[in-house]
Amino acid sequence: MDANFVLLAIVIVTALSFDFTNGFHDTANAMATSIATGALRPKVAVALSAALNFAGAFLSLKVAATIATGIVETGAITLTIVFAGLIGGLAWNLLTWYFGIPSSSSHALIGGVVGATLIAAGASAVKGAEIVSKVLIPAVLAPLAAILVATVGTYLVYVITRNVPDGTRGRGFRYGQIGSASLVSLAHGTNDAQKTMGIITLAMIAAGAIGKDAGTPPWVIVASATAIALGTYLGGWRVIRTLGKGLTEIETPQGFAAEGSSAAVIFASSHFGFPLSTTHVCTGSVIGSGIGKHLSEVRWSLAARMGAAWLITLPAAAAVGALAWSGANVIGGALGVAVVFGVALVLSGALYLASRRQPVNAGNVNDEWAGRLAPAAKVREHAA
Repeated sequence: MDANFVLLAIVIVTALSFDFTNGFHDTANAMATSIATGALRPKVAVALSAALNFAGAFLSLKVAATIATGIVETGAITLTIVFAGLIGGLAWNLLTWYFGIPSSSSHALIGGVVGATLIAAGASAVKGAEIVSKVLIPAVLAPLAAILVATVGTYLVYVITRNVPDGTRGRGFRYGQIGSASLVSLAHGTNDAQKTMGIITLAMIAAGAIGKDAGTPPWVIVASATAIALGTYLGGWRVIRTLGKGLTEIETPQGFAAEGSSAAVIFASSHFGFPLSTTHVCTGSVIGSGIGKHLSEVRWSLAARMGAAWLITLPAAAAVGALAWSGANVIGGALGVAVVFGVALVLSGALYLASRRQPVNAGNVNDEWAGRLAPAAKVREHAA
């Protein structure tokens, strides 16, 4: 069997694995507030989100084009670079999931690819200006826009419905949340599934399987949509708990306003081809929903920890991407990539086993927040 084919196959499997982690890492973006307010039961929420993420992946390819050709020079890219970049993104996704931090899969992937490209091909192969205009600036503006929109939206929601009885208002917004959460799931599929489509397209260009100007093959779209939907259905309960219970105590009007704001910002971004972080947008919206009701509702210490994680996402993923490329390059060829893939698999398994010591799942995701990720009852059970 041709070594280049084996290498391409490993890269595609790694890309789809990243897509899968993107799904379960980001389930919280659409469904955390609906689960927290009880608008949807946890299992129903992740199933609905998975179906809409799958559908959303077919709606646009602009973000895929940005990832495939917008951040690095395609002529300098090799399959090993693409693989190492994916390992960088994958590692950051899994690490932040373990700690329940809603961090950006988009920035992790871009950081990984840039880090691997820098060490393998030099700074000239990285499109610095495009990264600034299409990644860094949206990374700053998107959450701020989401906070602003959600703050205004939440304030208006409470003002407009101030004379409506609490019970009636709660029921009405609970139904509204199902619609707004569905819209966020559709928007998430539209934006995030395209990242994997873009990276697989980049790998196929590097392998010579398709031309530089070729579009994304249909089977890549279907495979990426399926992977992110499966990951979403698995449910990233650790991140869902942080976003739904940790940042602020959410009522149904806040959840409705937060989800509506997120959907509006994400759809606008996808239209212009910006691979923004849906996580940053949705987190910003949740913060805005807390500010819009009452400033003191937001747990700012937790928000600050998230902000710190966001700041180091790009360099941390870049460092892992560079390390993965170096490791594969020392051994060389398909064997080097296979060895790094095997090491990544073992470390991922170890992280999963560690997470089982203090599990967060559909049964305890809505337990009272006591300042830590794992619900107190589960900690006591484990200690016993």
